[in-house]
Amino acid sequence: MKNSSSVTNPAIPDEYRKAAEALFPPEGFRGKGPELKAAEAFAKVLGIDGEYQRLLSSKKDTSQIHEFLGHFQNNLDLLVQKTWVEKADETRKEKLQDEIPPFIALIEQGNLQPALEEFGAILEELAYLFFGAQSAGDDFTEYTFRIDPQIGLFWWYGVRLSSLKELNATGAQDAGVLWALLLIGICYLTNF
Repeated sequence: MKNSSSVTNPAIPDEYRKAAEALFPPEGFRGKGPELKAAEAFAKVLGIDGEYQRLLSSKKDTSQIHEFLGHFQNNLDLLVQKTWVEKADETRKEKLQDEIPPFIALIEQGNLQPALEEFGAILEELAYLFFGAQSAGDDFTEYTFRIDPQIGLFWWYGVRLSSLKELNATGAQDAGVLWALLLIGICYLTNF
């Protein structure tokens, strides 16, 4: 999944544009990261706001979160297993499945910055398994928007996560917002 230099994407349907640009402003973050309110609005547009709000309001170290992360892992394993790939790409599927437990461990340990980076890598690999070489093309997000607007919006979000890497390196991002950003993708994939 390539990260284009401009966040604004003409393929984003108008009904999603406001929420998308609030989460990832076209002009960049300018020293401050996304806001919790923008993440909540984005979750609503993706259609995951009920579960998202429930999990966002619970403490990260509860059995509820632990159980949900188990559901996430199971669903992601199923998605990966059901993905048809060429024989040469079977090792990619196995490698991706091996990356999920350490990712969940990062979340459970509260290491949200590295977890967010790892999640971006997981999404990149998952996009390859779903869409093949098309996922590396400059027009990948436009392609996914043509498939389905919400699916396109989700993959657009996945591509944009890498824009947080530099911001996270400075320590300028609030842990609550990092959790909110991770939770968007986790909720979406758990219910995919």
